[in-house]
Amino acid sequence: MNEERQNLTRPTSEQIDKEIKRIWMLQETRKVIWGAVKTLLIFAAAAVLLSMLLFPVLQVQKGSMNPTLEDGEIIIFLTTAKIHRGDIVAFRYNNQSLIKRVIAVPGDRIDITDDGIVILNGMQLNESYISAPATGDRTVEMPLRVQENHYFVMGDHRETSIDSRRAEIGPITGDQIVGKAILRLWPLSKLGIP
Repeated sequence: MNEERQNLTRPTSEQIDKEIKRIWMLQETRKVIWGAVKTLLIFAAAAVLLSMLLFPVLQVQKGSMNPTLEDGEIIIFLTTAKIHRGDIVAFRYNNQSLIKRVIAVPGDRIDITDDGIVILNGMQLNESYISAPATGDRTVEMPLRVQENHYFVMGDHRETSIDSRRAEIGPITGDQIVGKAILRLWPLSKLGIP
C-alpha cells in the first residue's frame, strides 16, 4: 500500500518528459513574444524619430487652405525638400504650425491689387486652386521684393487666411519651414499628393 501511494505521487518518466516539454515550450513562447515586443518598440521608436525629423505629420485646421485642404485632413511633410512656388508648406509661427502655399520665392517681386489679384514678377498669377480672389486683411506694404532665404506664403482661402500679407507674419524664413507637403494620408478616399 505504501508502495502504491509512492507510485501515485511520483511522476512517471513520460509525465516528466511531458512537463519538461511544456516548460520548454512556455519559455520559447515567451522568447518569441519578447522578441516581437522588442521589434515593435524599435519600429515605433524609429517611426517616431522619422516623423519628427524627416516626415512630420500634421492635421489641417482653421480652414485657411480650403478648398485644397479641408479641416481634419492629415498631411505628411518632407523636411528636406527644396521649396518652389506653388508648394504647400508647414511653418512655425507663435508656437504652432501653419499650413500655406508658397506664392513667391527669394528674389521674386509680388504685388496684390485692391481686388485681390496676385501679380508675380509683373504678371498675373494663375491661381486655379483658389475659389475667389480676396485681399483679406493686408498690413504688409506692396509691392514687395522677397529677400534671400524668405518665402511669401498665402492660404488658398484668402478671405480667412492669416499669412504673409500680415505684418506680424510677413515673408517667412527658410528656418521657419517645417516641411513641404508630399502626401495626404487621411481621409483614405483622398489619399495622394495634395
